[in-house]
Amino acid sequence: MNVMEITVDHLGDVQFEVKARQHTLICDQPAEAGGFDEGITPPEFLLAALGTCAGYYAVQYLKAQKILTTGLRIRTSAGKEKAPARMDHFMIEIEYPAGLGDRDRQGVLDSVKKCLIHNTLTHPPEIGVKLVSPELATAR
Repeated sequence: MNVMEITVDHLGDVQFEVKARQHTLICDQPAEAGGFDEGITPPEFLLAALGTCAGYYAVQYLKAQKILTTGLRIRTSAGKEKAPARMDHFMIEIEYPAGLGDRDRQGVLDSVKKCLIHNTLTHPPEIGVKLVSPELATAR
């Protein structure tokens, strides 16, 4: 299994700094939720992951078919549910390049359904949670 890892550091209030390889992102909440609105929220990160992954697979298909990707746009959305609090009813909307025929539209759809994030959400993963004491965390 190929393991991916990111680090999330609390910056204060409801802000977090996300580090992945050499990249840094800020996670925050809107002002009405007690944040400063200086970054996207965790649910927005999930929608972004789904949309960019779907886009990657769509682009890979279009490039393999030697079709221009100009005009490709992906919108992702989901509703919020309660008991337990979660996101549900995800939708991926793909605005495809002009002039795409039936065969290639189906090819894009099939490709997007191979997306790592799509498959993760449609086949729920096991998620472990553990607490690590500060002494153990600094020993790494």
